[in-house]
Amino acid sequence: MVVRMLDLQELEVFLIAAEAGNFSEAGRILHLSQPAVSRIIQHLEERFALHLFERNGRGVRLSDAGQAVLPMVRELVLMARRVEENIAQFQDRVVGRVMIGCNTTAGKYLLPGLIGRFRQKYPQVYVDVMYSSQDVVFAKLHETEIDFVLTSHKPDDYSDLTYLPVYMDEVVLVVSRSHPWAHHGVIYPDDLLDVPIIMRENDSATAKTILNSLQQHDIAPEMLHVEMTLGSSEAIAIAVEDGLGVGFVSRLVALRAHAHNRLAMVSIEGLDLRHELFFVRNRRVPMTPSKAALWEFAPRDIEQMQVNTDQTHKG
Repeated sequence: MVVRMLDLQELEVFLIAAEAGNFSEAGRILHLSQPAVSRIIQHLEERFALHLFERNGRGVRLSDAGQAVLPMVRELVLMARRVEENIAQFQDRVVGRVMIGCNTTAGKYLLPGLIGRFRQKYPQVYVDVMYSSQDVVFAKLHETEIDFVLTSHKPDDYSDLTYLPVYMDEVVLVVSRSHPWAHHGVIYPDDLLDVPIIMRENDSATAKTILNSLQQHDIAPEMLHVEMTLGSSEAIAIAVEDGLGVGFVSRLVALRAHAHNRLAMVSIEGLDLRHELFFVRNRRVPMTPSKAALWEFAPRDIEQMQVNTDQTHKG
């Protein structure tokens, strides 16, 4: 019978590939090569004598058959993970797989170190990260497709989420080393009216923090000379380094560029450009031992990382 042929590891590959929409990304998450993922999917399709995915130039999408079995496969895989984690409790082990969604620049700098240190303590817990937009990560958290979100947003659409403050990020102004402000140290908000500025998109946490703070100084968005809008702090840092304007980026990005003598950081008198990052979970979903371990570990680890970063910068 077909049931005897089911392999939970193959089903997990199918599930991750369906959620990622790309075999290469699925391989990255599962620590497999792209050809290995393709072979496993092909094996499943041969077993069922059905095409589970439709291939296109940019990736893959589920066929009608794939969409029909996806909810059942997700349930099987999640149940198998719960069984493994519950058995591990009786063996004094913490095992499992945890998925974090992230839509913030600071998170991209915080998560790799956090995950590395977490896995030193819990080597049998695998942590995967999905970087995407705010709408996508919160929708997946709400639908229980991922376990946590690291974000600076608190959307109004969801009432079943718990927000744990973990990090106070700061948006800072950066200029090229050859810019006149590189040696000023401090400027005033009105000074921003006279220079080309490179900004993030208006719906990003970085842009919202800047514009809200400037409006408190009677500076409206349309008064700024926005030279260009870019989709990441890293892109802004490169454009500023190339002399295309001044820019605002996460402090974590600025510190790295400053340490490599690429950019200078400039303070703005009277502007509070801080915004808080949260670790978020869905209260409807029971906490397994592996998830509870990460929920407890993350705020302490990130707090210590922030202390270390501040001490290094002061030094």
